[in-house]
Amino acid sequence: MIERALLTLYGREYCSLCQQMREELRLLAPDLQLDVIWFDIDDDDAAEAKYNDMVPVLAGNGDEVICFYHLDRYKLDAYLGRLRAA
Repeated sequence: MIERALLTLYGREYCSLCQQMREELRLLAPDLQLDVIWFDIDDDDAAEAKYNDMVPVLAGNGDEVICFYHLDRYKLDAYLGRLRAA
């Protein structure tokens, strides 16, 4: 059973939605036992091509997209439930 979850937040430094989701995740991380890696897509051509119009994108294992644009707690909780039940 997985205790802590490692997630990746793809976004851009100048994106207000990205910063909003980043802050929401920072506040939730201790209670939900999350480790969140920030990835600026402007630093990587492949990531920019993949997520350009979707940022911010919260992804889990294997770059499974959990949600984008806004943090969706229902989808995040469902993902964490599946992950921790495995």
